[in-house]
Amino acid sequence: MNRLWSRVGVRVASVGLLVLGVIGGVYLGQDRATQQRSAEAQLVVQADADELQLLKERHAEHAAARAWQRQAEDDAAAKAATEAKAAADKARSLEKKAIAKAEEKKAAEEKSSDSGDTVPYPGDIPASCDEFNGNRAIGCALMLEAGFKIDQWPCLDKLFKRESGWNHHAENKSSGAYGIPQALPGSKMKSEGADWEDNPATQIKWGLGYIEGRYKTPCGAWNHSENVGWY
Repeated sequence: MNRLWSRVGVRVASVGLLVLGVIGGVYLGQDRATQQRSAEAQLVVQADADELQLLKERHAEHAAARAWQRQAEDDAAAKAATEAKAAADKARSLEKKAIAKAEEKKAAEEKSSDSGDTVPYPGDIPASCDEFNGNRAIGCALMLEAGFKIDQWPCLDKLFKRESGWNHHAENKSSGAYGIPQALPGSKMKSEGADWEDNPATQIKWGLGYIEGRYKTPCGAWNHSENVGWY
């Protein structure tokens, strides 16, 4: 009887151990599954963190690139503005110099025309020549008196302006040409008067006679001067 209970006890104990093992296995399996899920969750979190970090780095790179581009554009615009201002300043400077030079030349011409040893013009200046002053007014009046039409005036004006600036004391030291028409030599003009050195009217009369004899009209003389550089 005792042996029977002993066997039963052993079997019960064995079954108990088996049940406990199964239960333990179940718990162990569940624990492993839980651990696996926890590990996977950690991997997902780490992957998300890495991706977020990568996005932050790319965003920073893009922001830096945009900032660099804006800086480059600002630098280019500033350089262009500086160059434009420098060009404008240079243009204004050249314009001022040109104006100053023209004013100096005009002052010198007027001074020469009105100098103390200048023989004054005794004739009248016609209304069609009233807009001109000094030797130019005399030249306009004498041109009309010589029989040329007023439409020839622009040619005569440009011709004598090129030759002497209408300065009756203008002298070319190298060639010896003298006066408003730049007669070569200047002494040729004494055929119109002994005062040829100081009388604008005497010089202009000689010049008009020379032009008529060689080129027919002031515009003929001007065209020749344009083509070859002299008349």
